[in-house]
Amino acid sequence: MEDELVRKIVGDEDPLTEERMGNVREVGSQAVWSLSSCKPGFGVERLRDNITDTYWQSDGQLPHLVNIQFHRKTNISQIYIYTDYKLDESYTPSRISIRSGTHFNDLQELQTIDLNEPTGWVFIPIRDGNMKSIRTFMLQIAVISNHQNGRDTHMRQIRIHAPVEGRHYPLELFGKFSTLGFQKFTTIR
Repeated sequence: MEDELVRKIVGDEDPLTEERMGNVREVGSQAVWSLSSCKPGFGVERLRDNITDTYWQSDGQLPHLVNIQFHRKTNISQIYIYTDYKLDESYTPSRISIRSGTHFNDLQELQTIDLNEPTGWVFIPIRDGNMKSIRTFMLQIAVISNHQNGRDTHMRQIRIHAPVEGRHYPLELFGKFSTLGFQKFTTIR
């Protein structure tokens, strides 16, 4: 069952594929990000720089928290986290918790995910019952434990996706335009 909730993306696929296809949009840039702790020079800017060679490194006791606060209630359908067990070993998260709410004091746990030596993008769908997305003011990603009982954690990238709804163009009958160059031709003017 856990394999249904979390799938590892292998090969050349990444979260940008779904963004380019127009199925989702990245909304992390619309949020205020904060961390429970970080080593100097390894903060939130490393999580959001779109470079998988850089990383956030926590500094302190578990759990390590990534807080994502939106200015308004936002639809969230999926989270992608990039980790690299081969490089980070004991710094790699082995169990994370995804929480949602309106502020720090009312966060509810949506799901707990066990990761087994993840290398690459980890896809986490966010659901509320039968709904394919949730509406929230705040997300929290909590690292509960690391591989090999590591104390600090490394996360290399996090992308937050919202579903794109109501985009039905006449030319979609012929298929989706997946490249940015062709997406400008999805409508007839």
